[in-house]
Order: sequence, then structure tokens, then C-alpha cells
Amino acid sequence: MEFIIISGLSGAGKSRAAAALEDMGVYCVDNMPVALLPQLADIFLNMQDRYTRVALVTDIRAWGDANELLFALDELRSQGIAYRILFLYADMPTLIKRYKETRRRHPLETGTVSLEAAIRRETGILEPIRRQAEDVINTTNMTLGQLKNRIEDIFGSEVARRGIGVNVISFGFKYGVPIEADMVFDVRFLPNPYYIEELRHKTGLDDPVYDYVFRDGTAAEFLDKLLEMLLFLLPLYEKEGKYSLTVGIGCTGGQHRSVSIARALAEHLKQRDIPVRIEHRNIDGDTKVR
Repeated sequence: MEFIIISGLSGAGKSRAAAALEDMGVYCVDNMPVALLPQLADIFLNMQDRYTRVALVTDIRAWGDANELLFALDELRSQGIAYRILFLYADMPTLIKRYKETRRRHPLETGTVSLEAAIRRETGILEPIRRQAEDVINTTNMTLGQLKNRIEDIFGSEVARRGIGVNVISFGFKYGVPIEADMVFDVRFLPNPYYIEELRHKTGLDDPVYDYVFRDGTAAEFLDKLLEMLLFLLPLYEKEGKYSLTVGIGCTGGQHRSVSIARALAEHLKQRDIPVRIEHRNIDGDTKVR
């Protein structure tokens, strides 16, 4: 069991860090009362068959004195529970800018305590936690993608090593474009097996339909160009913190051409060890996952 304690200054990106860890398969609990930390850790230890990596987000909202968290951490150590502290911070101008942009109130800000004074007070309160942290990240001028990459560097997992995944969706335009698609490609320019009587009631999962779609070389040329573009884009999207890309392949009914191209695209991506999930949304005239 691996326990990660996420703490740091308000507005420094703790929730974003937790989201990055969740994408890596870590179970995260946010804004947890410090007094419950030892009990919660004990619960997760007894459920190691379900939870192997747990991140607990705790900050000034849950306690007013760093000694409360330090005492809870001592309790963990006394129970023989190992943990790792991740501490996030940013400089004063950056934190002020973030609060101004989100129009949220700092937890320590009041009618008599300004935002700047609240940040300074919180910085002082959290200094003992920062000194104990194994991993400290300065999120000043850091994009979400850079933060995600930094989290993956520190807490690398199998998910992180595999890199960005691709969701391939075949669909029929007459049923609508998948709203979750990051990019959509129209393959209605390809030969349509619908007009071949013996192929009409088959789908792109059947080899005769697949072979018909690819028979004149146009589909193969399109696939090569599409694959080349995706192989160019995937590392760039991954660099920006995107963990999956959804590609929609559409034809008229979503049964023949789009299924054939989606099938071929998924096979080529798998050959390059890129994680792929394929869905043939309208292969039977409605939403189906295959």
C-alpha cells in the first residue's frame, strides 16, 4: 500500500495534482479532516485487494495549525504506515492572480485580513509541512500539462509509462456526431458496400465488407495519412497533459465504411503499442460497444 499526502498553499494546484494521480489509477480523497487520517489509512490497509495507491488531500481548510497534521502523521508512523508528502506552492503574484481569476476567497481571508496577508499567514503555518515533504513542486508559470508530467515523473505508474491512449469511434452521420470526439473524419468518399446486395446486411467487421472498402487503394492511402497525422499529434497532446484522444470515423449509417476504417486504424495503433479502445456506435443502427 502506498500512501501519498498532498498538501500545500491554497491555489497552488493540489486538486489538479490529485486529478493527475487519479488518471494514473490512484484513489484520491480530497479535503479530509486530519483527525480521520489514521483511521482512514487503517481502512485502506484492510482493503489492499481493491486499493494499492491512495492519495489524501489535506490543507488549511481541514486544520488551523500544522501541528494537527504533524500529530496525525506521527500516528501513521506509530502504526507502521509509510507515507510520502507532496507539497505544492507558487509565488505570491501567481496565487493572487489565480484567486482574482477564479473570484474565490482564500480560506484565511476575512473582512480584516487581505488576500496577500492570508497567503503570507498560510505560508508560515505550512512551513513545517513543507520541510517534511519528500516532493515539493513550484507551480508558478506551470501549465496543467507540465504539472501532470511532473506528477507522472514523481509517481510514475504503468498508466504513465504506456502514454496517451486513443479511443476510436465509428458512427453514422445520420445518428449524429459523437459529442466526445476530439476530431472527426468523414469517410463517405469511399466505395459504399451498402449498394452491393450480398454486403448490405454485413458490417465492416466482416472481411468481405472490409476488403471491398480497401479494394481500390484509396482507403489504404487515407489510413496511412491519418495514421501519420496521429503519430505526429499524440506526443504533442501527451506533452500538454492529455491522457486520451477520441477519434470519430463517420460514414452514412455507421455500419460499413466507418467500421472498416476504425477497425484498421485500431489495429495499426495496437501494432505500435498505443493503448486503444474501439467502439462501433451505430453498427446495428443504435449505440453498441464492441
